[in-house]
Amino acid sequence: MEVLVKLLERIIKIKVGEKMEKKKCFIIAEAGVNHNGNIELAYKLIDAAKKAGVDCIKFQTFKTEKVISKNTEMATYQKENLKNGETQYEMVKKLELSYQNFRDLKDYCQKIEIQFLSTPDEEESLDFLVDELKMNTIKIGSGELTNYPYLKKIALKNRNIIISTGMSNLAEIEKALECIRKYNDKEITVLHCTTNYPCPMKEVNLLAMNTVKEAFKVKVGYSDHTLGIEVPIAAVALGAEVIEKHFTLDKNMEGPDHKASLNPEELKLMVDGIRNVEKALGDGVKKPNKSEELIKKVVRRRVIIAKDLEKGHILTEEDLEYKRSNNGIDVEFYESVLGKKLVYSKSKEDILEWRDIENAD
Repeated sequence: MEVLVKLLERIIKIKVGEKMEKKKCFIIAEAGVNHNGNIELAYKLIDAAKKAGVDCIKFQTFKTEKVISKNTEMATYQKENLKNGETQYEMVKKLELSYQNFRDLKDYCQKIEIQFLSTPDEEESLDFLVDELKMNTIKIGSGELTNYPYLKKIALKNRNIIISTGMSNLAEIEKALECIRKYNDKEITVLHCTTNYPCPMKEVNLLAMNTVKEAFKVKVGYSDHTLGIEVPIAAVALGAEVIEKHFTLDKNMEGPDHKASLNPEELKLMVDGIRNVEKALGDGVKKPNKSEELIKKVVRRRVIIAKDLEKGHILTEEDLEYKRSNNGIDVEFYESVLGKKLVYSKSKEDILEWRDIENAD
């Protein structure tokens, strides 16, 4: 009884940990404009995303003339990737799909059971995606974070919102969230992001994701532009609930984003890595697993008799050793046997059990 009381006292004093709610990370395969304006490539991207096991495939819907003025230069990374001297307008116009294309792509996504999502880059496309295609979540790109008139129009649709935050600071994120929340009571997920293609590791600053979470008490995730799959997997380990990652059918294809994208095989490896990390994270409660309970029986040490002892002997530390054994008194209770009288004679290497000592209750 004394031993049981001590054990219960220890259990009460030790907090084993709160059980954490397990949430499956929502993985978005960002096809973007990697279809190169070709509907057949878009279908193939959907098939590849489905095969990789992602939750969602995302495109970009826009009317080029409503987004880019005709003389706007390409971004530096676009110039480096394309090297053709085009304006940004000329480059993007070639990547534009029609609204009918998007109707067909959404239908195909429904058919093969993968969620369809597309970022509306201007108001007409916003109305099309939400009002006609009934898109329940609106993804906002980093470039629109300070476009408050547009954020207001998006918010008024009263849909769930995922917003990327590349090129921004906390004050800008705060103002964007205030603008959205003024007109929208749905769920908002904020994605940490670095707007560089590809993004060097030293510019990722992944810990900023949780800075955003703490600052604004929102769901957070990560939109990744690094090469490889390590960073999005690490983001999930840090608590990301949404991961967005560019992918392509072939990194050598012509276009602004292919080189900074995963190929289908890499996308599958990323998904598998994320799902394995989710399993490894567990529920947060510190306790032995079933497999450990079996192993514990043979690796934890027990109290062993160190020399021949007569019945009636009073046990001291010199009488005991502590070795691995399949049964006997656990070494953690060794103090409870000290000073106790042996009920039976014991030989060297004998296992000591509670029945061997007087007043063992």
